[in-house]
Amino acid sequence: MDPYFTELGKTVYARWKAIDFSLEAFPAIAVKALGEKPPACHADLGKLMVDFLLNDEQPYQSSSGFGQPELILHDNPKFYIQALFWMDGTTDIHQHGFSGAFHVMAGSSLHARYDFLKPRPVTARFRTGDLKLRKTALLPTGTTVPIASGSGCIHSLFHLETPSVTIVVRTHSDPGTDPQFTYLPPHVALDPIQNDTLTLRRKQLLDVLEQTGDPSYPELVLRMIGELDLERGFFILQNGIGHLRSLGAWEAIWAAFVKRHGAKARPLLPTLEEIVRRDAIVAMRAMVTDSDLRFFLALLLNIPDRKQILEMIADRYKGAPLDTIQQWALELLQQDEETCWILDARFPEEVPIFEDEQPGLLLAALDFFLKGGKLPRELQGLTKKTLAALNQAIVNSSWKVLGKKS
Repeated sequence: MDPYFTELGKTVYARWKAIDFSLEAFPAIAVKALGEKPPACHADLGKLMVDFLLNDEQPYQSSSGFGQPELILHDNPKFYIQALFWMDGTTDIHQHGFSGAFHVMAGSSLHARYDFLKPRPVTARFRTGDLKLRKTALLPTGTTVPIASGSGCIHSLFHLETPSVTIVVRTHSDPGTDPQFTYLPPHVALDPIQNDTLTLRRKQLLDVLEQTGDPSYPELVLRMIGELDLERGFFILQNGIGHLRSLGAWEAIWAAFVKRHGAKARPLLPTLEEIVRRDAIVAMRAMVTDSDLRFFLALLLNIPDRKQILEMIADRYKGAPLDTIQQWALELLQQDEETCWILDARFPEEVPIFEDEQPGLLLAALDFFLKGGKLPRELQGLTKKTLAALNQAIVNSSWKVLGKKS
């Protein structure tokens, strides 16, 4: 066992015991203990890993899938200390059923805090409401942040370096704080560990039909949507929205869902659309190793405001933020034999342009979309229909938030 974390655990325990293990006071105790002797300065990450691999005398390890991996470094009947490694992980927007504090031992993260307003229970484990971004902050190595249990601490972390390592001092669980909701912006809260195995198996079976190209897929989903309750219907739509759109069947199935559930269904459409957008960015993050590009992806994922994104870029980098973004766009540009794309903005299929000309036109269109002003020379010879198609490709992508008129 690492002696630093043994001593940290003893310090936390003694101070918490002195005030009769007040749950309300635990986050402040954890923050103070981590701040007095920060792991980033006083614990050796390399030695910790070697000790964990070679020394059998370690605390009991949980079967949790949180972290890549999670290591329990100190265990006490009242609390424990864990190290969470993050390789390509980005946490969902979530709340906790425990309290304490976390410390950035290695790497850095973009931290976003939220409020869930006007919650409306659908079931005990599924709610609709309005998820609003409260604030964002860049957490460099050495930062310590308190954790409060329950809906008062709804947050997410986008880890910028590989690996990032977080040390967490936390209670096992705080009474009355279950379930630990995960939030799907802008309108859904759900319990991620709900045990609806029938719906799980149905989604898996639909995946089989999708992967084998079974033509009955859209008709079967349509029939399911006509019968299922709001919660289970949402999960079926979440699972299949991408495939249904590719088949041209989405509009009819969504109309059936609205017919079945009326006004209660309407907040779910922007949530489903946002799931598609966020999944695309998170998937790209796994392929991007450059910390600057990861920072940009984190901004697009978490901040729905052009002005704030530009301010955060200006605080971190020299030069005009829009020029920095255009350079990142060039680095993110990808191309195959048929087309090109930047993040999820794909060159429109209906535009009859040779493949070798597409990247320059897409970059020019994006630059014009970001900055406005006079139409760039590269775009001046194009028809209005082509310009409109290029603009629509960007508007329907994650770049939308950065549009000059947004």
